[in-house]
Amino acid sequence: MAKGDLISTERTAERALLLGIDRRDSPWPVERSLQELERLADTAGAQTVARLTQRLEKPIPKSYIGSGKVEELKGMVARLDIDVVIFDDDLTPSQQSYLEKAVGSPVKIIDRTALILDIFGLHARTREGRLQVQLAQLQYLLPRLRGMWTHLAKEQTRGGIGSRFGQGESQLEIDRRLIRGKISNLRKQLKDIERRRVVQSKERCSSEVYRVALAGYTNAGKSSLLNMLTGASVLAQDKLFATLDPTTRSYALPGGRVVTITDTVGFIQKLPHGLVESFKSTLTEVLESALIVKVVDTSDEDWERQLSAVDQVLNEIGAGNKKTLVVLNKIDLLEPSYKRILTDRYPGCIPFSSVTGEGLTRLLDHLSEEATASDQLIDAMLPYAEGSLLTLAHTSGMVLEERFLDECVHLVARIPKAYASRFEPFIRSQDGLQG
Repeated sequence: MAKGDLISTERTAERALLLGIDRRDSPWPVERSLQELERLADTAGAQTVARLTQRLEKPIPKSYIGSGKVEELKGMVARLDIDVVIFDDDLTPSQQSYLEKAVGSPVKIIDRTALILDIFGLHARTREGRLQVQLAQLQYLLPRLRGMWTHLAKEQTRGGIGSRFGQGESQLEIDRRLIRGKISNLRKQLKDIERRRVVQSKERCSSEVYRVALAGYTNAGKSSLLNMLTGASVLAQDKLFATLDPTTRSYALPGGRVVTITDTVGFIQKLPHGLVESFKSTLTEVLESALIVKVVDTSDEDWERQLSAVDQVLNEIGAGNKKTLVVLNKIDLLEPSYKRILTDRYPGCIPFSSVTGEGLTRLLDHLSEEATASDQLIDAMLPYAEGSLLTLAHTSGMVLEERFLDECVHLVARIPKAYASRFEPFIRSQDGLQG
């Protein structure tokens, strides 16, 4: 380097090797699963330089892969100058320890869960999101503490994937007692946040606002759909888990009915159970919604598998029986012939494009129909002294006809069932109050 040249401080991408086992009973082909793992690694800032697979009925208890494959892994790591080996499934603490010793320092051995936790740690923005990620990270770290003092110290010094949680802690601080104390404290803080959320939820429920939750595989286009409908400025990128924290916006449907639409965290196959548990308070938005709109990326050849993964998580959090609507997103990227096949095969789903707007009218009509399904039709003569009821009809119902007469307002509207009784004294006739 010549005198006076600037020294680059830009961190170079870690060189990653991805490793998975090909199991006969796996719902995902190993190559497709590794493609997704590569996208996760890219999101975390790593460069994938090689993949390695082995066909096994189940992982080897001691080493996850066979002894011959371990030797092959060691050779590839040395030859390709690998920084981190990422396994596509969860490793037990003993498997991770064995592989670290076999491959040797300073190469890191991590699994899919550690990678996802690392990405969540990068992308969580709200206080609740950060607390949830910290909780999941510490729960993951706790059983791996034995014999890991040196490993943890080196990880934090080197930085990079799998080492962003626990940063800033000294060796003496990271022990089971303190971590259990931190886990307990995080749970308490999240409980406090959840109690406030429950209060807010009750207020929303008492207002009879119809609630829609967007759910789907990560990068399916949920944020783009929310932005298109409500003008929200939610980050929408072609990266996995670009947004984590839920965003709720109000939206006036055609006809005037106001609903809330919530964009939730994206799901993924093999989503760590601990992470689902940690994010349950956030996913309460899904549980308390009246309708779950499942957004799928039809341009991805695995979209049906992705939809199954979404259903699995919804079942896990207790939302499997909620009313749902499937939106077949990104149809602008499909060949016309395939688009026709999808439309014929899935008549109850809505083909949609957040880029061209195709399918928007049908989607809004469906939301309007669902939001007003339990409303009651009223035909009332409201005295001008009852202006609050007229306001209520506009803000919470759907006004179909409104005529200002000398002494009153003739109102025909669809009103949420909870509010209909307040209009009863002014109904024109009993026939005017209908289901």
